[in-house]
Amino acid sequence: MQKILSSFLLFLCFIAGHFSASAQLGSTPKREFRGTWIQCINGQFQGLSPQQMQQRLTHQLNICQAAGINAVMFQVRGEADALYSSLYEPWSRFLTGTQGKDPGWDPLAWMVKECHKRNMEIHAWINPFRAKTKGTSVLAANHPIKLHPDRFFEYDGLYIFDPGLEVNHRYICMVVQDIVSRYDVDGIHIDDYFYPYPVAGLPIPDQKTFSENSNGFRDINEWRRYNVNSFIERIYETVHSTKAWVKFGVSPFGIYHNVQNGGNIPGSDTRGLQNYDDLYADVLFWINKGWVDYTIPQVYWEIGHATADYERLVKWWGHYASGRPLFIGQDIERSVKARDVKNNSRNQQAPKLDLARTTRGIDGNCFWYSAALADNVGNYAYELQEDYHLFPALQPAMPHIDDKAPEKPRKVKALWMPDGYYLFWTEPKAKTEMDRARQYVVYCFAKGEKIDISKTEHILAITNKTMFKLPYQNGRQKFTYVVTALDRLQNESKMVKTKVKL
Repeated sequence: MQKILSSFLLFLCFIAGHFSASAQLGSTPKREFRGTWIQCINGQFQGLSPQQMQQRLTHQLNICQAAGINAVMFQVRGEADALYSSLYEPWSRFLTGTQGKDPGWDPLAWMVKECHKRNMEIHAWINPFRAKTKGTSVLAANHPIKLHPDRFFEYDGLYIFDPGLEVNHRYICMVVQDIVSRYDVDGIHIDDYFYPYPVAGLPIPDQKTFSENSNGFRDINEWRRYNVNSFIERIYETVHSTKAWVKFGVSPFGIYHNVQNGGNIPGSDTRGLQNYDDLYADVLFWINKGWVDYTIPQVYWEIGHATADYERLVKWWGHYASGRPLFIGQDIERSVKARDVKNNSRNQQAPKLDLARTTRGIDGNCFWYSAALADNVGNYAYELQEDYHLFPALQPAMPHIDDKAPEKPRKVKALWMPDGYYLFWTEPKAKTEMDRARQYVVYCFAKGEKIDISKTEHILAITNKTMFKLPYQNGRQKFTYVVTALDRLQNESKMVKTKVKL
C-alpha cells in the first residue's frame, strides 16, 4: 500500500514528465464523482479503542486519497443509533459493543476534519427506516423503540420505523436536521432500505396502519409508494432548508422494475428484486420531481450476469435517471473475481469502469467498499491511481442548487521560502457562505502550450490551502501556472495566471 502513496506523491513532483503522451490523455473527465462507502454495520470498528479506530480510518482514507477518491459516504446511523454525538439517539453498539455507551469521542466530527483535510467530500450516510438489525439483542433506554414501540413493526428479525406513520417522517427529518446543522457535512446519503426486503411467505405487518392512515388509497402498494415518496420530499426539503449547499443523495437497489412484469413504467431486461414493486421506492419519480441531488444505483452485478447484466443496467440508468447527477455503485470484489467476457486474461474492473465513463448521463462511480480499496483487492486501488484516476477531478456540477461561481483568487505570486519555492494567493472576497471559496485548483502549462483549463491532465492539485509548493528543479524551464477558486458546490471562478521558471 505504501507504493500507492509514494508513487502518487512522486507523480506530482515530476511535472516535466507529466505532459508525456498517455493513452488516457483527453479521456478523463474534468468533473467526476469518485466516492466510496465506509460502513459500520459490518462491525469493522466494534470494540476498537478510539486510537485503533482512528488508525484504521486513517489508513483507509490515505489509500482512498492516493487512489483518487474525492467523496466518502460514512455510515453514521445504522439502526436508529449514532456514530456521532446525537441529541436524540443512543451511541451505536458498532462502536463499543454496547448500545448507548459513550465511546469518548465523536467519529463524525473527526471524519469531517480528516476528509476535508484530504480535500474529500464527506456525506453522512444514514439508514432512515431500519431501527434494529437482527444482531442487536439489547437496546439502550433512550432508543426510539423503547420510547415509542407503537411506531414500529417487526419483520424477519428486524424492527422498522413504520413508513405509513407521518410522525416517523417528522422524527427522522429531525435527526437529519440535527446532523446537518451541527456538522460541516457535504451531503446526507441514504441507501436502499425503505420498506424491508421481502421474505417469501412473510407479509409486511402494516395492514392496521393502512386502514387507519390510507390517505384515500385503496391499493396498499400505491399507498406504500406514496409514503416513501412523501418521506423523500420531506427529507430533501429538510436538508436544503437547513443548509442550502448540502447535497441529498440516494443509493437505491440496482433494478428499478423488471420489464417482463409489465405496467406502464420503464423497466429493464432483468429478473430480480425491484425498487418500484418490492421496496416501494419510486426512484425515477423522485428524480423527475427534483427531490434528490444525486442517485447512485447499486449496479453490483457482472457484465453478462444472467438475470441482471451490468451493461444493460448501466445503459438503462443512464437513459432514464440522468435528470439529476447519476453515479454508478461498483462492487470491487465482484468486479475483480469476474473475468472480462471479451478478454479472459483480465478481470472486469476496466470494462465496467469504461462502460460507466462512456455511457451518456453518468458522471462517476462510488465503490463498495472502502476496506476493499484499502486492501487493494485484485489490484483495484492501484489501477484507479495509475489509470482511471490518474488525474484529479472536480465534483460534478449541481446547477439546480447553485451555479454562481466565486470570485477569482487574489495576489497570485511565486515566492521563495526556507523549504522551497511556493505559489501563494489570497482568498477572494465573498458576501455569502455559498459564494465563499472553499478550495482552489492549480493548473500547469508548459511554455508555448495553449492555456485550456478544461483539460484535466493540467490539474496538479485541488487544495483547500492558499499555497502550493512548486516542483523547482534548475530554474531553466518556463511554465504558466493557473489558479482558480471553487465554492462549496465546486463552481469554478475565472482563472489567474502567473509565469514561473522551474
